[in-house]
Amino acid sequence: MYDPPGYLWALTIAGIVAIPAATCIVLYGGALRAGQSKARAALLGGGAAVVFGGWFTASAVIAGHGWYHAQLGRQVPWLPIVVAGFLGLLLALRRIPAVARALAAPRMVSRLELPHSFRVIEGTAFVLMMALGHLPALFALPAGLGDIAAGIAAPLVALSLARGTGRRTALWFNAFGMTDLISALTLGALTGYALVNVTPSGAPISELPLALIPTAAVPLLFALHLTSVPALLRTRRTPLRASAPRTAAAPNPVAH
Repeated sequence: MYDPPGYLWALTIAGIVAIPAATCIVLYGGALRAGQSKARAALLGGGAAVVFGGWFTASAVIAGHGWYHAQLGRQVPWLPIVVAGFLGLLLALRRIPAVARALAAPRMVSRLELPHSFRVIEGTAFVLMMALGHLPALFALPAGLGDIAAGIAAPLVALSLARGTGRRTALWFNAFGMTDLISALTLGALTGYALVNVTPSGAPISELPLALIPTAAVPLLFALHLTSVPALLRTRRTPLRASAPRTAAAPNPVAH
């Protein structure tokens, strides 16, 4: 069983908790800007916290029992299944009217980028674990450096959007962020299921605490990207104001 140093446990868990916590705060603020009362906004933020916290706890129990660590062809590969399942759940929850109104509130297009800032924590954890010889460089370098880059860029992109500029940059940021997540999941599967022989093994990816990143944090980050892109596409074109209706010219008096 993988047992990293205590500071790496703390670093990994901090990033995993910070991402959903920031998302809950963003949803709370969106509900307020959508005109909902503080009580309803708190209910939305609290409900999101229950969903995130409940799944994170369940995923930790699954990982603790070793059910994510499977041999292809002999056991069910639960890790990719739960990643897809949690992502599908999050995308479905966006259709709840209260959630949809909060996500469509003014200035949400910039605030949706903020939770990505904490990806720098997870990226740093990957790189440190690689440096200690606990993770293969084939996975840790692309996934770690990609997350660090996304985490550094996220607040800058959010600030630019808040100023009313940088929508094209934000679209590129979201494209990069999704590519980074897909790349990390792919390389994690290749090394974790030993489809590619590397040293050290990628087995720690399917064990605590790292298993919580692909099963809980990654689907949430992906859902944020998939929510941000349509919002950016809707707002990147400033609609032309309708011109004032022309007043009908008074008929010229006819001389009799």
